[in-house]
Amino acid sequence: MDIKDFIAPFAVWKRAFEKPFTVKKPIDERPGAPRYRGFHINDAERCVGCGTCEAICMNKAIDLVPVEGREAKEGDSGLRPRVDYGRCCWCALCVDICPSGSLNMSNEYLWIDSDPDVFRYTPGVDKKPWDGAELGYRRAEGYRLLDEQRVPMAELGHREAVKSFLELVQGYSRAQAEKEADRCVSCGLCIASCPAHMDIPGYIKAVREGDLDTGLRLLYETNPFPEACGRICTHLCEGACSIGTGGDPVAIRWLKRYIADQVELSAYAKALPRAEPSVGKKVAVVGAGPGGLSAAYYLALLGYEVKVYEKDGEAGGMLRYGIPEYRLPYPALDKDIGYIESLGVTIKRGVAIGKDLSLSDLRRDYHAVYLSTGLPVAYGLEVPGDKHPRVLDGVAVLAAATRGEELGLGKRVAVIGGGNVAMDAARTALRHGAAVDILYRRREEDMPADADEIREAKAEGARLIEKSIPVEVKDAAGALAGKAALFVWNEAEMVQKEEGKRPVPEAIPGALREELYDSIIAAIGQGPDLSYVTEEDGVPMKRFKPLVDARGMASPGASPKGGAIFAGGDLVNDRKDAISAIADGHRAALSIDRHLSGKGA
Repeated sequence: MDIKDFIAPFAVWKRAFEKPFTVKKPIDERPGAPRYRGFHINDAERCVGCGTCEAICMNKAIDLVPVEGREAKEGDSGLRPRVDYGRCCWCALCVDICPSGSLNMSNEYLWIDSDPDVFRYTPGVDKKPWDGAELGYRRAEGYRLLDEQRVPMAELGHREAVKSFLELVQGYSRAQAEKEADRCVSCGLCIASCPAHMDIPGYIKAVREGDLDTGLRLLYETNPFPEACGRICTHLCEGACSIGTGGDPVAIRWLKRYIADQVELSAYAKALPRAEPSVGKKVAVVGAGPGGLSAAYYLALLGYEVKVYEKDGEAGGMLRYGIPEYRLPYPALDKDIGYIESLGVTIKRGVAIGKDLSLSDLRRDYHAVYLSTGLPVAYGLEVPGDKHPRVLDGVAVLAAATRGEELGLGKRVAVIGGGNVAMDAARTALRHGAAVDILYRRREEDMPADADEIREAKAEGARLIEKSIPVEVKDAAGALAGKAALFVWNEAEMVQKEEGKRPVPEAIPGALREELYDSIIAAIGQGPDLSYVTEEDGVPMKRFKPLVDARGMASPGASPKGGAIFAGGDLVNDRKDAISAIADGHRAALSIDRHLSGKGA
């Protein structure tokens, strides 16, 4: 044994004569470290209730719960995370994963109470002393468990694209699609924002797992136009995507396209349900656009004999005659339509109701009729001179381009309007070699066109002239009379008239401008053509639209008039986009089935 072992006990006595060191209030005087993982805090306004924190929690310590006074809305479930500190291990994965960055942790660690129930609370809703704490654990700047940026999709260069009508966007490869699908957290916020309420998390999961047959089946449950919608859908779902609160939203539209592109039409029958046995009843559909053909598809599945009447030479409606081929190639559209026809749906092309057949004829011969004729009539500029021969209808220009007709637009073209039809008309004119000005009465940020469409139109060479109010169209002078036109507009300023509403353009006195154009394309909106509906059909109208009930019914079936009339799509709804028309067609098919089968009023 060492001598130190004998001396050691006596050495501690020297401490007896030193001044003791004590902390009188050890808790109060010992705050958590600046990045300590203490109690949770949540910015309830930034939080969208996506449930990603709940999904990642290994201890099931987080539940999404309703919050009084907070209703669900687009992109927000209305729910907020409740933390159970009986289960939480303070790992902070919930903070690291939170797409919006709303969930954090304070550096507070003291909470004493005799009631165990109080330790289950909703941060940011149940008020706590540490609310608003500046210290505590935060996700590191620039660090995310989820990829911030979407996988880019190959596109033709704009200089190359403007030379032809080849498809601009090229589509995902398998590796790209699966990588993009990995960004989805399956929160489901997208489902509520989609007019068709597609199972978006379900089909994205199918992409991730390489199960394209399941993905296709999920698409067709609510949307029989996956090729078209995978290219031109307004993708409201992406605006609600929780990943988009802190980065790029998941490329939902492109993943839909990927599924449809990968499965050959000949293989559809293997993945998709076949039609039920015939129920012995017939339904007529007027209009072979996305709404009418969607109704026909779901009715055929239910066992109805369906015949679709289309006035144009080809089916597709505005998908074919209003969207240029560089956005929606005809083979892709034909694939969607071809599968619908394969179920036994008959499309009578080149048959105009009101001319070749009357609506009364259809009511007499069919048990029900669905009207989905869209908005084919373009609005005029409603200014002096707007009947000038060089003022053209934007929808008619796009339809002529689809038919392969010579457009004769000339070298300088003005497009009036700010919607997708205006962008398509402008980009079509560019592809026909014209220099194009787009004139819009408001600002660029107010334009209703898809942001990608505006960006691409400008990149391809169109010049955007904002805050320009149409005033007059004048004939050109001299040798150009009747061959060109002067477009006169008034420069405008934006004036905030009502709080909470967007500012309105007001003409600046004396700020008139005019330019000479070979063609002026009016693209300021469209309306319906209901000339085929007569008084005896008993279809009520309101503001030039058929008035329908909750079932989509416009006129009940009653002898001697015959079958009930239903209506939907752009003809009725205010969305005016393909996916909304598709959703209307699906709902109409179910309503017609309930009506004809006696399953419900």
